Formats: sequence, structure tokens, C-alpha cells
Amino acid sequence: MLEWAKTMTWKGLHPVVNLSREVYAKGVTLTNKARREVEARLLRNPDLPKWDILIRPACAPA
Repeated sequence: MLEWAKTMTWKGLHPVVNLSREVYAKGVTLTNKARREVEARLLRNPDLPKWDILIRPACAPA
């Protein structure tokens, strides 16, 4: 699957694909403030709001 994902292109660019083996803790949730900060970076397509989401990069800390 990873090799297949590496072959995709968008506007001539290939994605950066890495396998993460990190085990995430269950039951961890975001605070309302943290959730709002993440959601502010999401741009949803009005025709496919659940499936087509552009995630804008977070601003680098100063």
C-alpha cells in the first residue's frame, strides 16, 4: 500500500509517504480549544464535506 501511495501525483508532485508504527493511547481527546484550532485549518468541499478536506499547514512557532 505504501509503495502504491508513493506513485500518486497531484499537480506533478509525489506525496511524502512514511509508515508510522507508533501506538497511540486510547481514549485521548482534544480540549475544545485544541479542536477549534485544528478545525480552523480544515477547508471542506461544499459538495463532499465529509470526504474532501484540505488541511492547511499549521503556522510555525515564532
